[in-house]
Amino acid sequence: MSLQQSACRVDTARWRTEVHRDDSAWDALGAGWNDLYGRSRATPFQTLAWNAAWWRHYGRPGRLRLVAVWRDDRLIALAPLMVRWRHGHRVLVPLAAAQSDHTDVLVDGAHAALAVEHLVKALLDEPGWGVLDFPEVMPNGSAGLLAEHWPRPGRRVPSSVCLRLPACGPAEFCARFPRRTAGKVRARLRKIEALGLDVRQAGAAEARRAVVEMLRLHRRQWQGRDVNPEHLRPRFAAMLGDAAAVMIAAGQAALTEYRRDGRLVAADLAVIGPDWVGAYLYGAEPGLRNDMDVALMLLSNDLRLAYRGGLPSLNLLRGQEDYKLKWQPDLVPNERIVLCRSARSAPYLGIVAGRAGVARLRRIARTRGPVSGEEAVARAAGQSRP
Repeated sequence: MSLQQSACRVDTARWRTEVHRDDSAWDALGAGWNDLYGRSRATPFQTLAWNAAWWRHYGRPGRLRLVAVWRDDRLIALAPLMVRWRHGHRVLVPLAAAQSDHTDVLVDGAHAALAVEHLVKALLDEPGWGVLDFPEVMPNGSAGLLAEHWPRPGRRVPSSVCLRLPACGPAEFCARFPRRTAGKVRARLRKIEALGLDVRQAGAAEARRAVVEMLRLHRRQWQGRDVNPEHLRPRFAAMLGDAAAVMIAAGQAALTEYRRDGRLVAADLAVIGPDWVGAYLYGAEPGLRNDMDVALMLLSNDLRLAYRGGLPSLNLLRGQEDYKLKWQPDLVPNERIVLCRSARSAPYLGIVAGRAGVARLRRIARTRGPVSGEEAVARAAGQSRP
């Protein structure tokens, strides 16, 4: 007897599934999506605001696939997906995956088992695709449940590593380090405070203006160095501004601005999940690092944001750069989950496995050993987030 058959003995609700393929989906699912997000363990990158803004500026007609599971009149599970061609296969990928540090589906935790079974069936009943590919799933992501219930071929391989710190005040943060190192960190914090910066959070009505100015600073700080080219394009600024305006109003994001003598010198966008604050993107005047430790300024602000919001951790998101590692964070690996509709898509799994192996070798080659103590603070050359 399956888990679904067993559960149905006591669950008399009416279950139904839908697949939305056009822009009317945003209105049809809007209220239910927001309600489900609050009952799921999804990340800010699965919010309605983030996905709707992304689709508005990046989406292509005919590719949208929002797979929804309802229990009576309540949305219980949702997979925000789109169709793409990759390696000769039609692949369902999460919306906004390229701009998101975590990819997942949304599932109501109170009905997870049945919801996932219905979601699996709805996906397999949807024609016109061969592979389902989630590139960045957290260890407790609901896409992992989807993989456990998947009856066809699939593969789970390591993906990016995210770094986390426990949320705390300045005193507790300094206590993480050896005595001499802690003294240096406290001295740097005092130097930041002595500059007398005007620090404030932009309101929802200011979000689009604030995002444009943050990205202007981001462009300046990366001038002459490798930068994600998408961050410099108008459509990214428009998408991020639209998303930030709604997410700030909903408490799902915060954009902090730093002014010196009335001039904007830095700005920092953080996304806010149910149990962490995520340091997403920032921009700063290039000369500001001559006067202070910019990375420490941003880090201390985001730690306070998490601490005051009662959230247990600060998520530094993807990447093991020195400026992150020197704070001695915990390493939290994402995984890539690839699920095939049939054995005909098995070659795609081989490509994924091969690329995962190459990426692992590259990570090993870049490894410079553990970062701690005096060595950690000495690695101050990289003070900018990508």
